[in-house]
Amino acid sequence: MDGPKRSQLRVRLRVTARRRGGDGADRAGPGGGTGGERKRRLDAPLINSAAKLQRREIGGRQLAARGGGAAAAVPERFRNMQLQEEFDTYDHDAHLFVKLQFLKKRSKIIEIVAAKDIIFALAHSGLCAAFSRVTNKRLSFLNLSPDEVIRSLFYNKNNDSLITVSVYASDHFSTLKCRTTPIEYIRRDQLDAGFPLFESESLKWPGFVEFDDVNGKVLTYSAQDGPGIMLLIYDRTPSYVPLKILSIEDGKPLKLFKHLLHRGKKIDFIEQFNEKLLVKQEDENLQILDVRSSELIEISIEKFMTPSAFIFLYENNLFLTFRNRTVAVWNFRGELVTSFEDHLLWHQDCSTNNIYITTDQDLIISYCKSNAAADDGTASSIGSINMSDIMTGKCIAKIAANDPALSIAPRKNGSPSIWSSIPEALEDVTALFYDEDRNEIYTGNSQGLVHVWSS
Repeated sequence: MDGPKRSQLRVRLRVTARRRGGDGADRAGPGGGTGGERKRRLDAPLINSAAKLQRREIGGRQLAARGGGAAAAVPERFRNMQLQEEFDTYDHDAHLFVKLQFLKKRSKIIEIVAAKDIIFALAHSGLCAAFSRVTNKRLSFLNLSPDEVIRSLFYNKNNDSLITVSVYASDHFSTLKCRTTPIEYIRRDQLDAGFPLFESESLKWPGFVEFDDVNGKVLTYSAQDGPGIMLLIYDRTPSYVPLKILSIEDGKPLKLFKHLLHRGKKIDFIEQFNEKLLVKQEDENLQILDVRSSELIEISIEKFMTPSAFIFLYENNLFLTFRNRTVAVWNFRGELVTSFEDHLLWHQDCSTNNIYITTDQDLIISYCKSNAAADDGTASSIGSINMSDIMTGKCIAKIAANDPALSIAPRKNGSPSIWSSIPEALEDVTALFYDEDRNEIYTGNSQGLVHVWSS
C-alpha cells in the first residue's frame, strides 16, 4: 500500500472484528448488525451507537483553483442522464457455490466500488458480485469459499487491485481475513490469482483493519499486539481525557497531553483532523483545539449541535457535518461556510454509502428526499439523486422520477436488460457511487439491483 500522496478521495475505512458467535447474518453495513459496519475511526460512544458510520476524509485540489469555466461546465456533466443498465446481485443458482443460507437470499446493496470498467456491488448478506461495463455481464462472485462473508471492499489505486475484508463461518465469524486481487485477474475471472494480506496479524475482536487511501497505509489493531493509529484516546478521568498523538509513518509518539473535561458530562465525540482536535461533550460547547499551538476555540451549543457523522475536506481545511438528514460545511474557526438549499438526505442514519464527494471537492452527490408528492398527496416513497455545489449549497443537477426528460436508454439489440421502471430504480436506494472517469452514477437498492445512470 505504500506510495506517494495523491489528490484523491481520502478514505479511512475501518472494519472491526465481531465477537465470537452468531451466524454472520447481522454482518457489516449501514443499518444492520454489529461490529461489521464501516465505522468511524474514533470510538465516540454516542455517534457509534447511534449511526456506526464510516468516515471518509477527502483530499483533493484547492477549490480556489477552479475557474469560472470549470464551475459552469459542472451542470453539463449531468445533462441528459439516462438509465443505461441494470445488474442483479441475486443468483438463483447461489446454492451451488455457497452453503450459508443467508448468502442465498436476495439482499440490499450496502456498498458499491468501481475500478476501471468493473463495478463491484456488495450485498448486506455478504455476497459480492463484479460486473463488466464493457460486456454488461456479471463477471463473477468474489466469495471464494462457500462459507465466506465479505464485509467490506477497498480499491487500492497504488497497484490497481481490490482488497476484500471477510469473515468465515468456520471460525464463527470472529476473525477478519484480508485478500488482495489485481483488477486484471478479476476481469479474467481468475480470482485464485489473489493472495492473503496481514497473515501475521490476529484480527479478532476487538481488532480491526483500517485503510488510509491518501497516505497509502494500512493500520491494523491486533488484539494480541498493539494499536498503530494516529490518535490514542485513553480512559477518561472525571476531569480530563489523556490523549497521545503518534506518527503514522513509524508509530513514534509526537505528543502526550490531557484535555480537560466537564465533570459528569458524557463525551459526544473526539475527532482529530491534522493538528486540530474537535471535542464535544453532552450539552456543552464544541471545542476546537490546535494541538501544536494550544489555541482553543469554542462554538456555542446553540450554533453547533452534535452531528451524526463528519466528512473532512482535507486541503480545503473544511469539514462537513450531517444531522437530521441535513448537510452543512464548516471551517476550523467554527464558522458555518455553507448550508444546502435542496439536499435533504433520504436516510435518517446518514449512511455515507449514499454520499459521494468528487475529487475536486466541488460536488456532493447524495440520495435525497424528493420534492414530488405521491398521487394521493402524501410524501413520495421515491427519492432523487441530487448534485450540489459544496461551496454555494446550490443544487446544480438532479436525477428525479418526475423529470420528463429522464428515460431508459434504448437497447441496441432490442433485448431488454432493464426490468425496473425509473421510479422503481429510484426507490429505496441503499448505496451510491460516482465514477468520475466514466461520468456514470451507480446506485444499489434494497432488492439487490444495481442501476447505471449516464448520458
